[in-house]
Amino acid sequence: MRQLAIISGKGGCGKTTLTAAFSSLSENAALADCDVDASDLPLILKPQVINRENCPGLELASIDPNLCTGCSICREVCRFGAVLENFTINPYGCEGCAVCTVACPENAVSLVPRVSGQAVSSITRFGPMAHAKLDIGEEASGKLVNMVRKKAAELADQYCCKLILIDGPPGTGCPVMAAITGTDLVLVVSEPTVSGLHDLKRAVELTAHFKIPTVACINRYDINKKKSLEIEAFCREAGIPLLACLPYTDITTKAMVKEETVIEYAAHWMDSGAVEFANIVRKLWEEIEMRLSESFEKETCSRALKIRKS
Repeated sequence: MRQLAIISGKGGCGKTTLTAAFSSLSENAALADCDVDASDLPLILKPQVINRENCPGLELASIDPNLCTGCSICREVCRFGAVLENFTINPYGCEGCAVCTVACPENAVSLVPRVSGQAVSSITRFGPMAHAKLDIGEEASGKLVNMVRKKAAELADQYCCKLILIDGPPGTGCPVMAAITGTDLVLVVSEPTVSGLHDLKRAVELTAHFKIPTVACINRYDINKKKSLEIEAFCREAGIPLLACLPYTDITTKAMVKEETVIEYAAHWMDSGAVEFANIVRKLWEEIEMRLSESFEKETCSRALKIRKS
């Protein structure tokens, strides 16, 4: 089973648009929307939910009013100010550090589990999908991303899928690390801006650290062709294949409004601009498929060699 992750330095670069398009082009793929803070893939693919599962987050302090004497020691030792004047816990301030449980002379404070979000298993018109929703104020998004990937792998196994398409979260932090670890290929989507080039460099450093093969594409390349040339130069220097330069277009927005992928929109409405844009995305997908296939062949040969040596 191959795994492709699509990431970018910030939101709005086109990750979800490309992931949705790839899902309509791939013949047998499971989907994982790992942007648990703002899951947008369901907006296009209209999934039918088959299962929901709570994700446990960080433990939260709880004060037993029957044991509490109001000595205020817990308030004094809490560096986050999470203990309120009435000796209850502010759930948005508590970090679960457990200092209060140790300091309380009456053993009135304990840590209790809490739910940080929900992981959802569903079916779309292109195959199974896992996504999630992080609850308001929660920070354990990396843990929820791991849960989404686990659900996607289970769905892929259940429906005999040969590929998992991962719509990654923006940035290069913990959620992104959780989304790309163990994948076979990462596609970094960049934009021709100063911050776009900066974010691309950070993303490439991250994938290099995890030793994951990486390719790139530029979205809206024609809004700043000079900066696009700089991105191309960086990719050449870094040895990152630049697979496509996507033009600026409102086709992506029109397709999203109709809850369609750009591939479906081009087929249904026969707009010349949409067809041209869809053909560029098709070629990008063909390049990615080829690299995923090459990765599989290399891995198979490596395993066969190890078996022979053993």
